[in-house]
Amino acid sequence: MRVSGCLAALAFLFALIVLTSLCSVTSFSLAQQTVVDLNAAGMAVDDPLATLRCALTGRCESVTADLNASALNAPLLKLTPLTTAMPTATAQSIAPPTVAVAEPTMAPTTAPPTLFPTAEPSAGLPRITDPRQVQILLLGIDQRSATDDPGPFRTDTIMLLNINPVRKSVGLLSLPRDLWVEIPDFGGARINQANFIGDGNAYPGGGGPALAMETVATNFGLRVDKYLLVNFDVFTSIVDILAPDGVLVNVRDWIDDPDYPDDRYGTIHVQFEPGEQRMDAETLLQYARTRATEGGDFDRARRQQQVLDAVRAEVLSAGGIVNFVSQAFTLWDALQGNYRTNLELNEIIALLNLVGEIEREDIRYRVIDNFYAYPGLSPQGDQVLYPDFVAIRDLIQETFYAQAQLTPAEMKARADEENPPVYVFNGTNIAGLAGETRDWLVSKGVRVDDIGNDVTNGRAQTEILEYGRYHWTAKVLAELMGLPEDRIARGDDGRIAQGVVVALGRDAVQIIGG
Repeated sequence: MRVSGCLAALAFLFALIVLTSLCSVTSFSLAQQTVVDLNAAGMAVDDPLATLRCALTGRCESVTADLNASALNAPLLKLTPLTTAMPTATAQSIAPPTVAVAEPTMAPTTAPPTLFPTAEPSAGLPRITDPRQVQILLLGIDQRSATDDPGPFRTDTIMLLNINPVRKSVGLLSLPRDLWVEIPDFGGARINQANFIGDGNAYPGGGGPALAMETVATNFGLRVDKYLLVNFDVFTSIVDILAPDGVLVNVRDWIDDPDYPDDRYGTIHVQFEPGEQRMDAETLLQYARTRATEGGDFDRARRQQQVLDAVRAEVLSAGGIVNFVSQAFTLWDALQGNYRTNLELNEIIALLNLVGEIEREDIRYRVIDNFYAYPGLSPQGDQVLYPDFVAIRDLIQETFYAQAQLTPAEMKARADEENPPVYVFNGTNIAGLAGETRDWLVSKGVRVDDIGNDVTNGRAQTEILEYGRYHWTAKVLAELMGLPEDRIARGDDGRIAQGVVVALGRDAVQIIGG
């Protein structure tokens, strides 16, 4: 059985779009695993360029036949930006994408710059030959088709994607929308305002996305090459078509949000009970977008990562792959008018080729959370987040330019350099648990300065709380206790001035007894 190579390119584009809607680099696994599963099922992949020519011209030839002169001379196809910025604050609606045929005599003044070479079909698929890292800004806008709102729009989700073709690695950094930054030519503002301001003022070079790219580059010292902007209808369309029976998600905490924004700029009441449950597309979007938890935007970013992984698992199931193949062009139609990008088709295919060679352990994602920004008030008195640029610089280094994984001995050496006081607090009603845990940690080579009781006796899960910047100590403790990184949090209750607290939950009994 032979499946069109265009599906492979579409798979990568859909993966990027889902990624932007949610907030996690694991969507790259969708593109990678889709191609792997199709090949394992005995399905060959055609040349995507030849397939698209076939679909548009109606002249199809066997992919196993030699390409004749007319095929070699056929013009290449490219995706063009979907809209341009308007000169006033009233911007156009997002227009459907068009497929443009490049004429040999056309002046290259309107064509966007390309990072990747264009390859003729006989030379194989386009590949990345530039060794420099590629930065793609992923933007999700709070737009729903039910409102017919022409914009401009603020960005509800902002992520910076880094692809390293030499190391064959991928990094994704999520930026909180309330981060206070300098917007070039417009002064200080929340970072989610950049797209709104750029579209409203016809910012040169591409309106809102161009200004958003320039804002990220100016504040974080990173070159930004490309962008992909989507709205929420993209996410619900993908889930409805590829997972019509819903997606299985394990809700970890009780969530009660009486002011969740609906699709007409009103509010509705949404609730989620802890436990495993299957959610349809709209419910899944609500779960990923609500901010009604103690951690606000930071908790939401972690839920978005969880949701994306659940969607990926559903789509990559045996039935999901077959459904994806059968629904690919239905998806393509459904997404029209709901995204903007300056990525060309050849670039998407080249990225797909590279991503297919990247191992899962070489994909990492991080969030600028309360370890890297602190709350404050803007000059106008609004609540914002002020970035700790020194800490963010380290985070960018870890995410985009990561070296080989540190050994446990190397991690402990860094923790020893930090040398903070370590406390063990019992967050349960289990008598003596703090003392037993202290003895267990001491047997593992950890110095414990004191023990006591937590502010609660009903804690279910053990957490590592940092009071100050003691990342390596917290990571070593989490590693020793078998805790995931999302159990490391910033301590902000003033219980101690500086140091690291092991806040014991009921699961500590199994941890130290296992």
